[in-house]
Amino acid sequence: MGSCLRAADFRCRAQLPRLFRPAACGGGGARPGAGSSMQRAGLLTPFPLRARATARTCMVSSFATELLEIRSREPSPSLHVLVVPGNPGIVGFYRDFVEALYENLGGQASVTAIGHISHGQKDYEHGRLFSLHEQIEHKIDFLEQELLHTEQSIIVVGHSIGAYIGLEICKRFQKKVIFFVGLYPFLTLNKNAMKQSAIRYVARSSLLSKGVSLLVSFIGSLQASVTRSIVKRFLGSSWSTAAIDAGCSHLLQYHTMHNVLFMAKTEFEKLHEEPDWNFIRAKQDQIAFLFGVDDHWGPLTHLEEISRHAPGVALSVEKEGHTHGYCCTEAGSFWVADYVANLIKNQMLVGDS
Repeated sequence: MGSCLRAADFRCRAQLPRLFRPAACGGGGARPGAGSSMQRAGLLTPFPLRARATARTCMVSSFATELLEIRSREPSPSLHVLVVPGNPGIVGFYRDFVEALYENLGGQASVTAIGHISHGQKDYEHGRLFSLHEQIEHKIDFLEQELLHTEQSIIVVGHSIGAYIGLEICKRFQKKVIFFVGLYPFLTLNKNAMKQSAIRYVARSSLLSKGVSLLVSFIGSLQASVTRSIVKRFLGSSWSTAAIDAGCSHLLQYHTMHNVLFMAKTEFEKLHEEPDWNFIRAKQDQIAFLFGVDDHWGPLTHLEEISRHAPGVALSVEKEGHTHGYCCTEAGSFWVADYVANLIKNQMLVGDS
């Protein structure tokens, strides 16, 4: 790797001992190099009595929107964390992450995950397809409707393409959003990734997109035990129960998969552009990114590029063996939640619990 990556990695290591402090609910936070991965995983699953996120559907600019949320234990909370998913934008995939993040923040902040339009269980929009731009505007409308009138400051946490969406939210609400965290970010195309090329080929074809959507909806129409077995075998051998449930109930719907592929098509059309380096540089002390070691959506070459353009951005590399789809496993959800919570604590936005 180049010097920029080494410098960024050195800075991350210097920060981590301060970032990773004992987590809430009696579990110790992980410290890099302290004990085996198995021991660290044990420390990151300490929530037998953790608060449970509530699922609800609300209307945002006339569109049915699935939310997963936990309200702060504080009578007058000063902080609200908004989690923006990747694609698929199914909030059920993020249940373990949302609940662990809430507990790691000691219940001092409300946490809300917002789903994408028509990535839900029911086809409320009657087959309509929504682009990346429309999904961005939807999140902005949600903030204007639900959060801007409160006195709470907002932290945006975006995963994958949700990191791109999250940065657009930050641009729109620069006074209200005080910190942004991008997890395994998808900010620009990776021309060397064969998987991206294959997905792009399918997403660009209306015929192939419909065919794939029909196939997954057929699997979803099978007997529940058969569908669940297929999902566990081919998609989620290591997935959590929450992720498998969400996959069976939401992802294996024709309208959801069709929207997933259409949104992907518009992502590939938009993300050939360079990120907005001027904005990232201007807000670099309020931005952090977590990259994976072997993630084609957010390769380490993109980390190097961020380091060159905005050296003040907090950059970290996850080396615990989790994947881009961290939210679909309990271990990944707990580790990343601990990372995000300690970033927030390090910014003195909430106190240690």
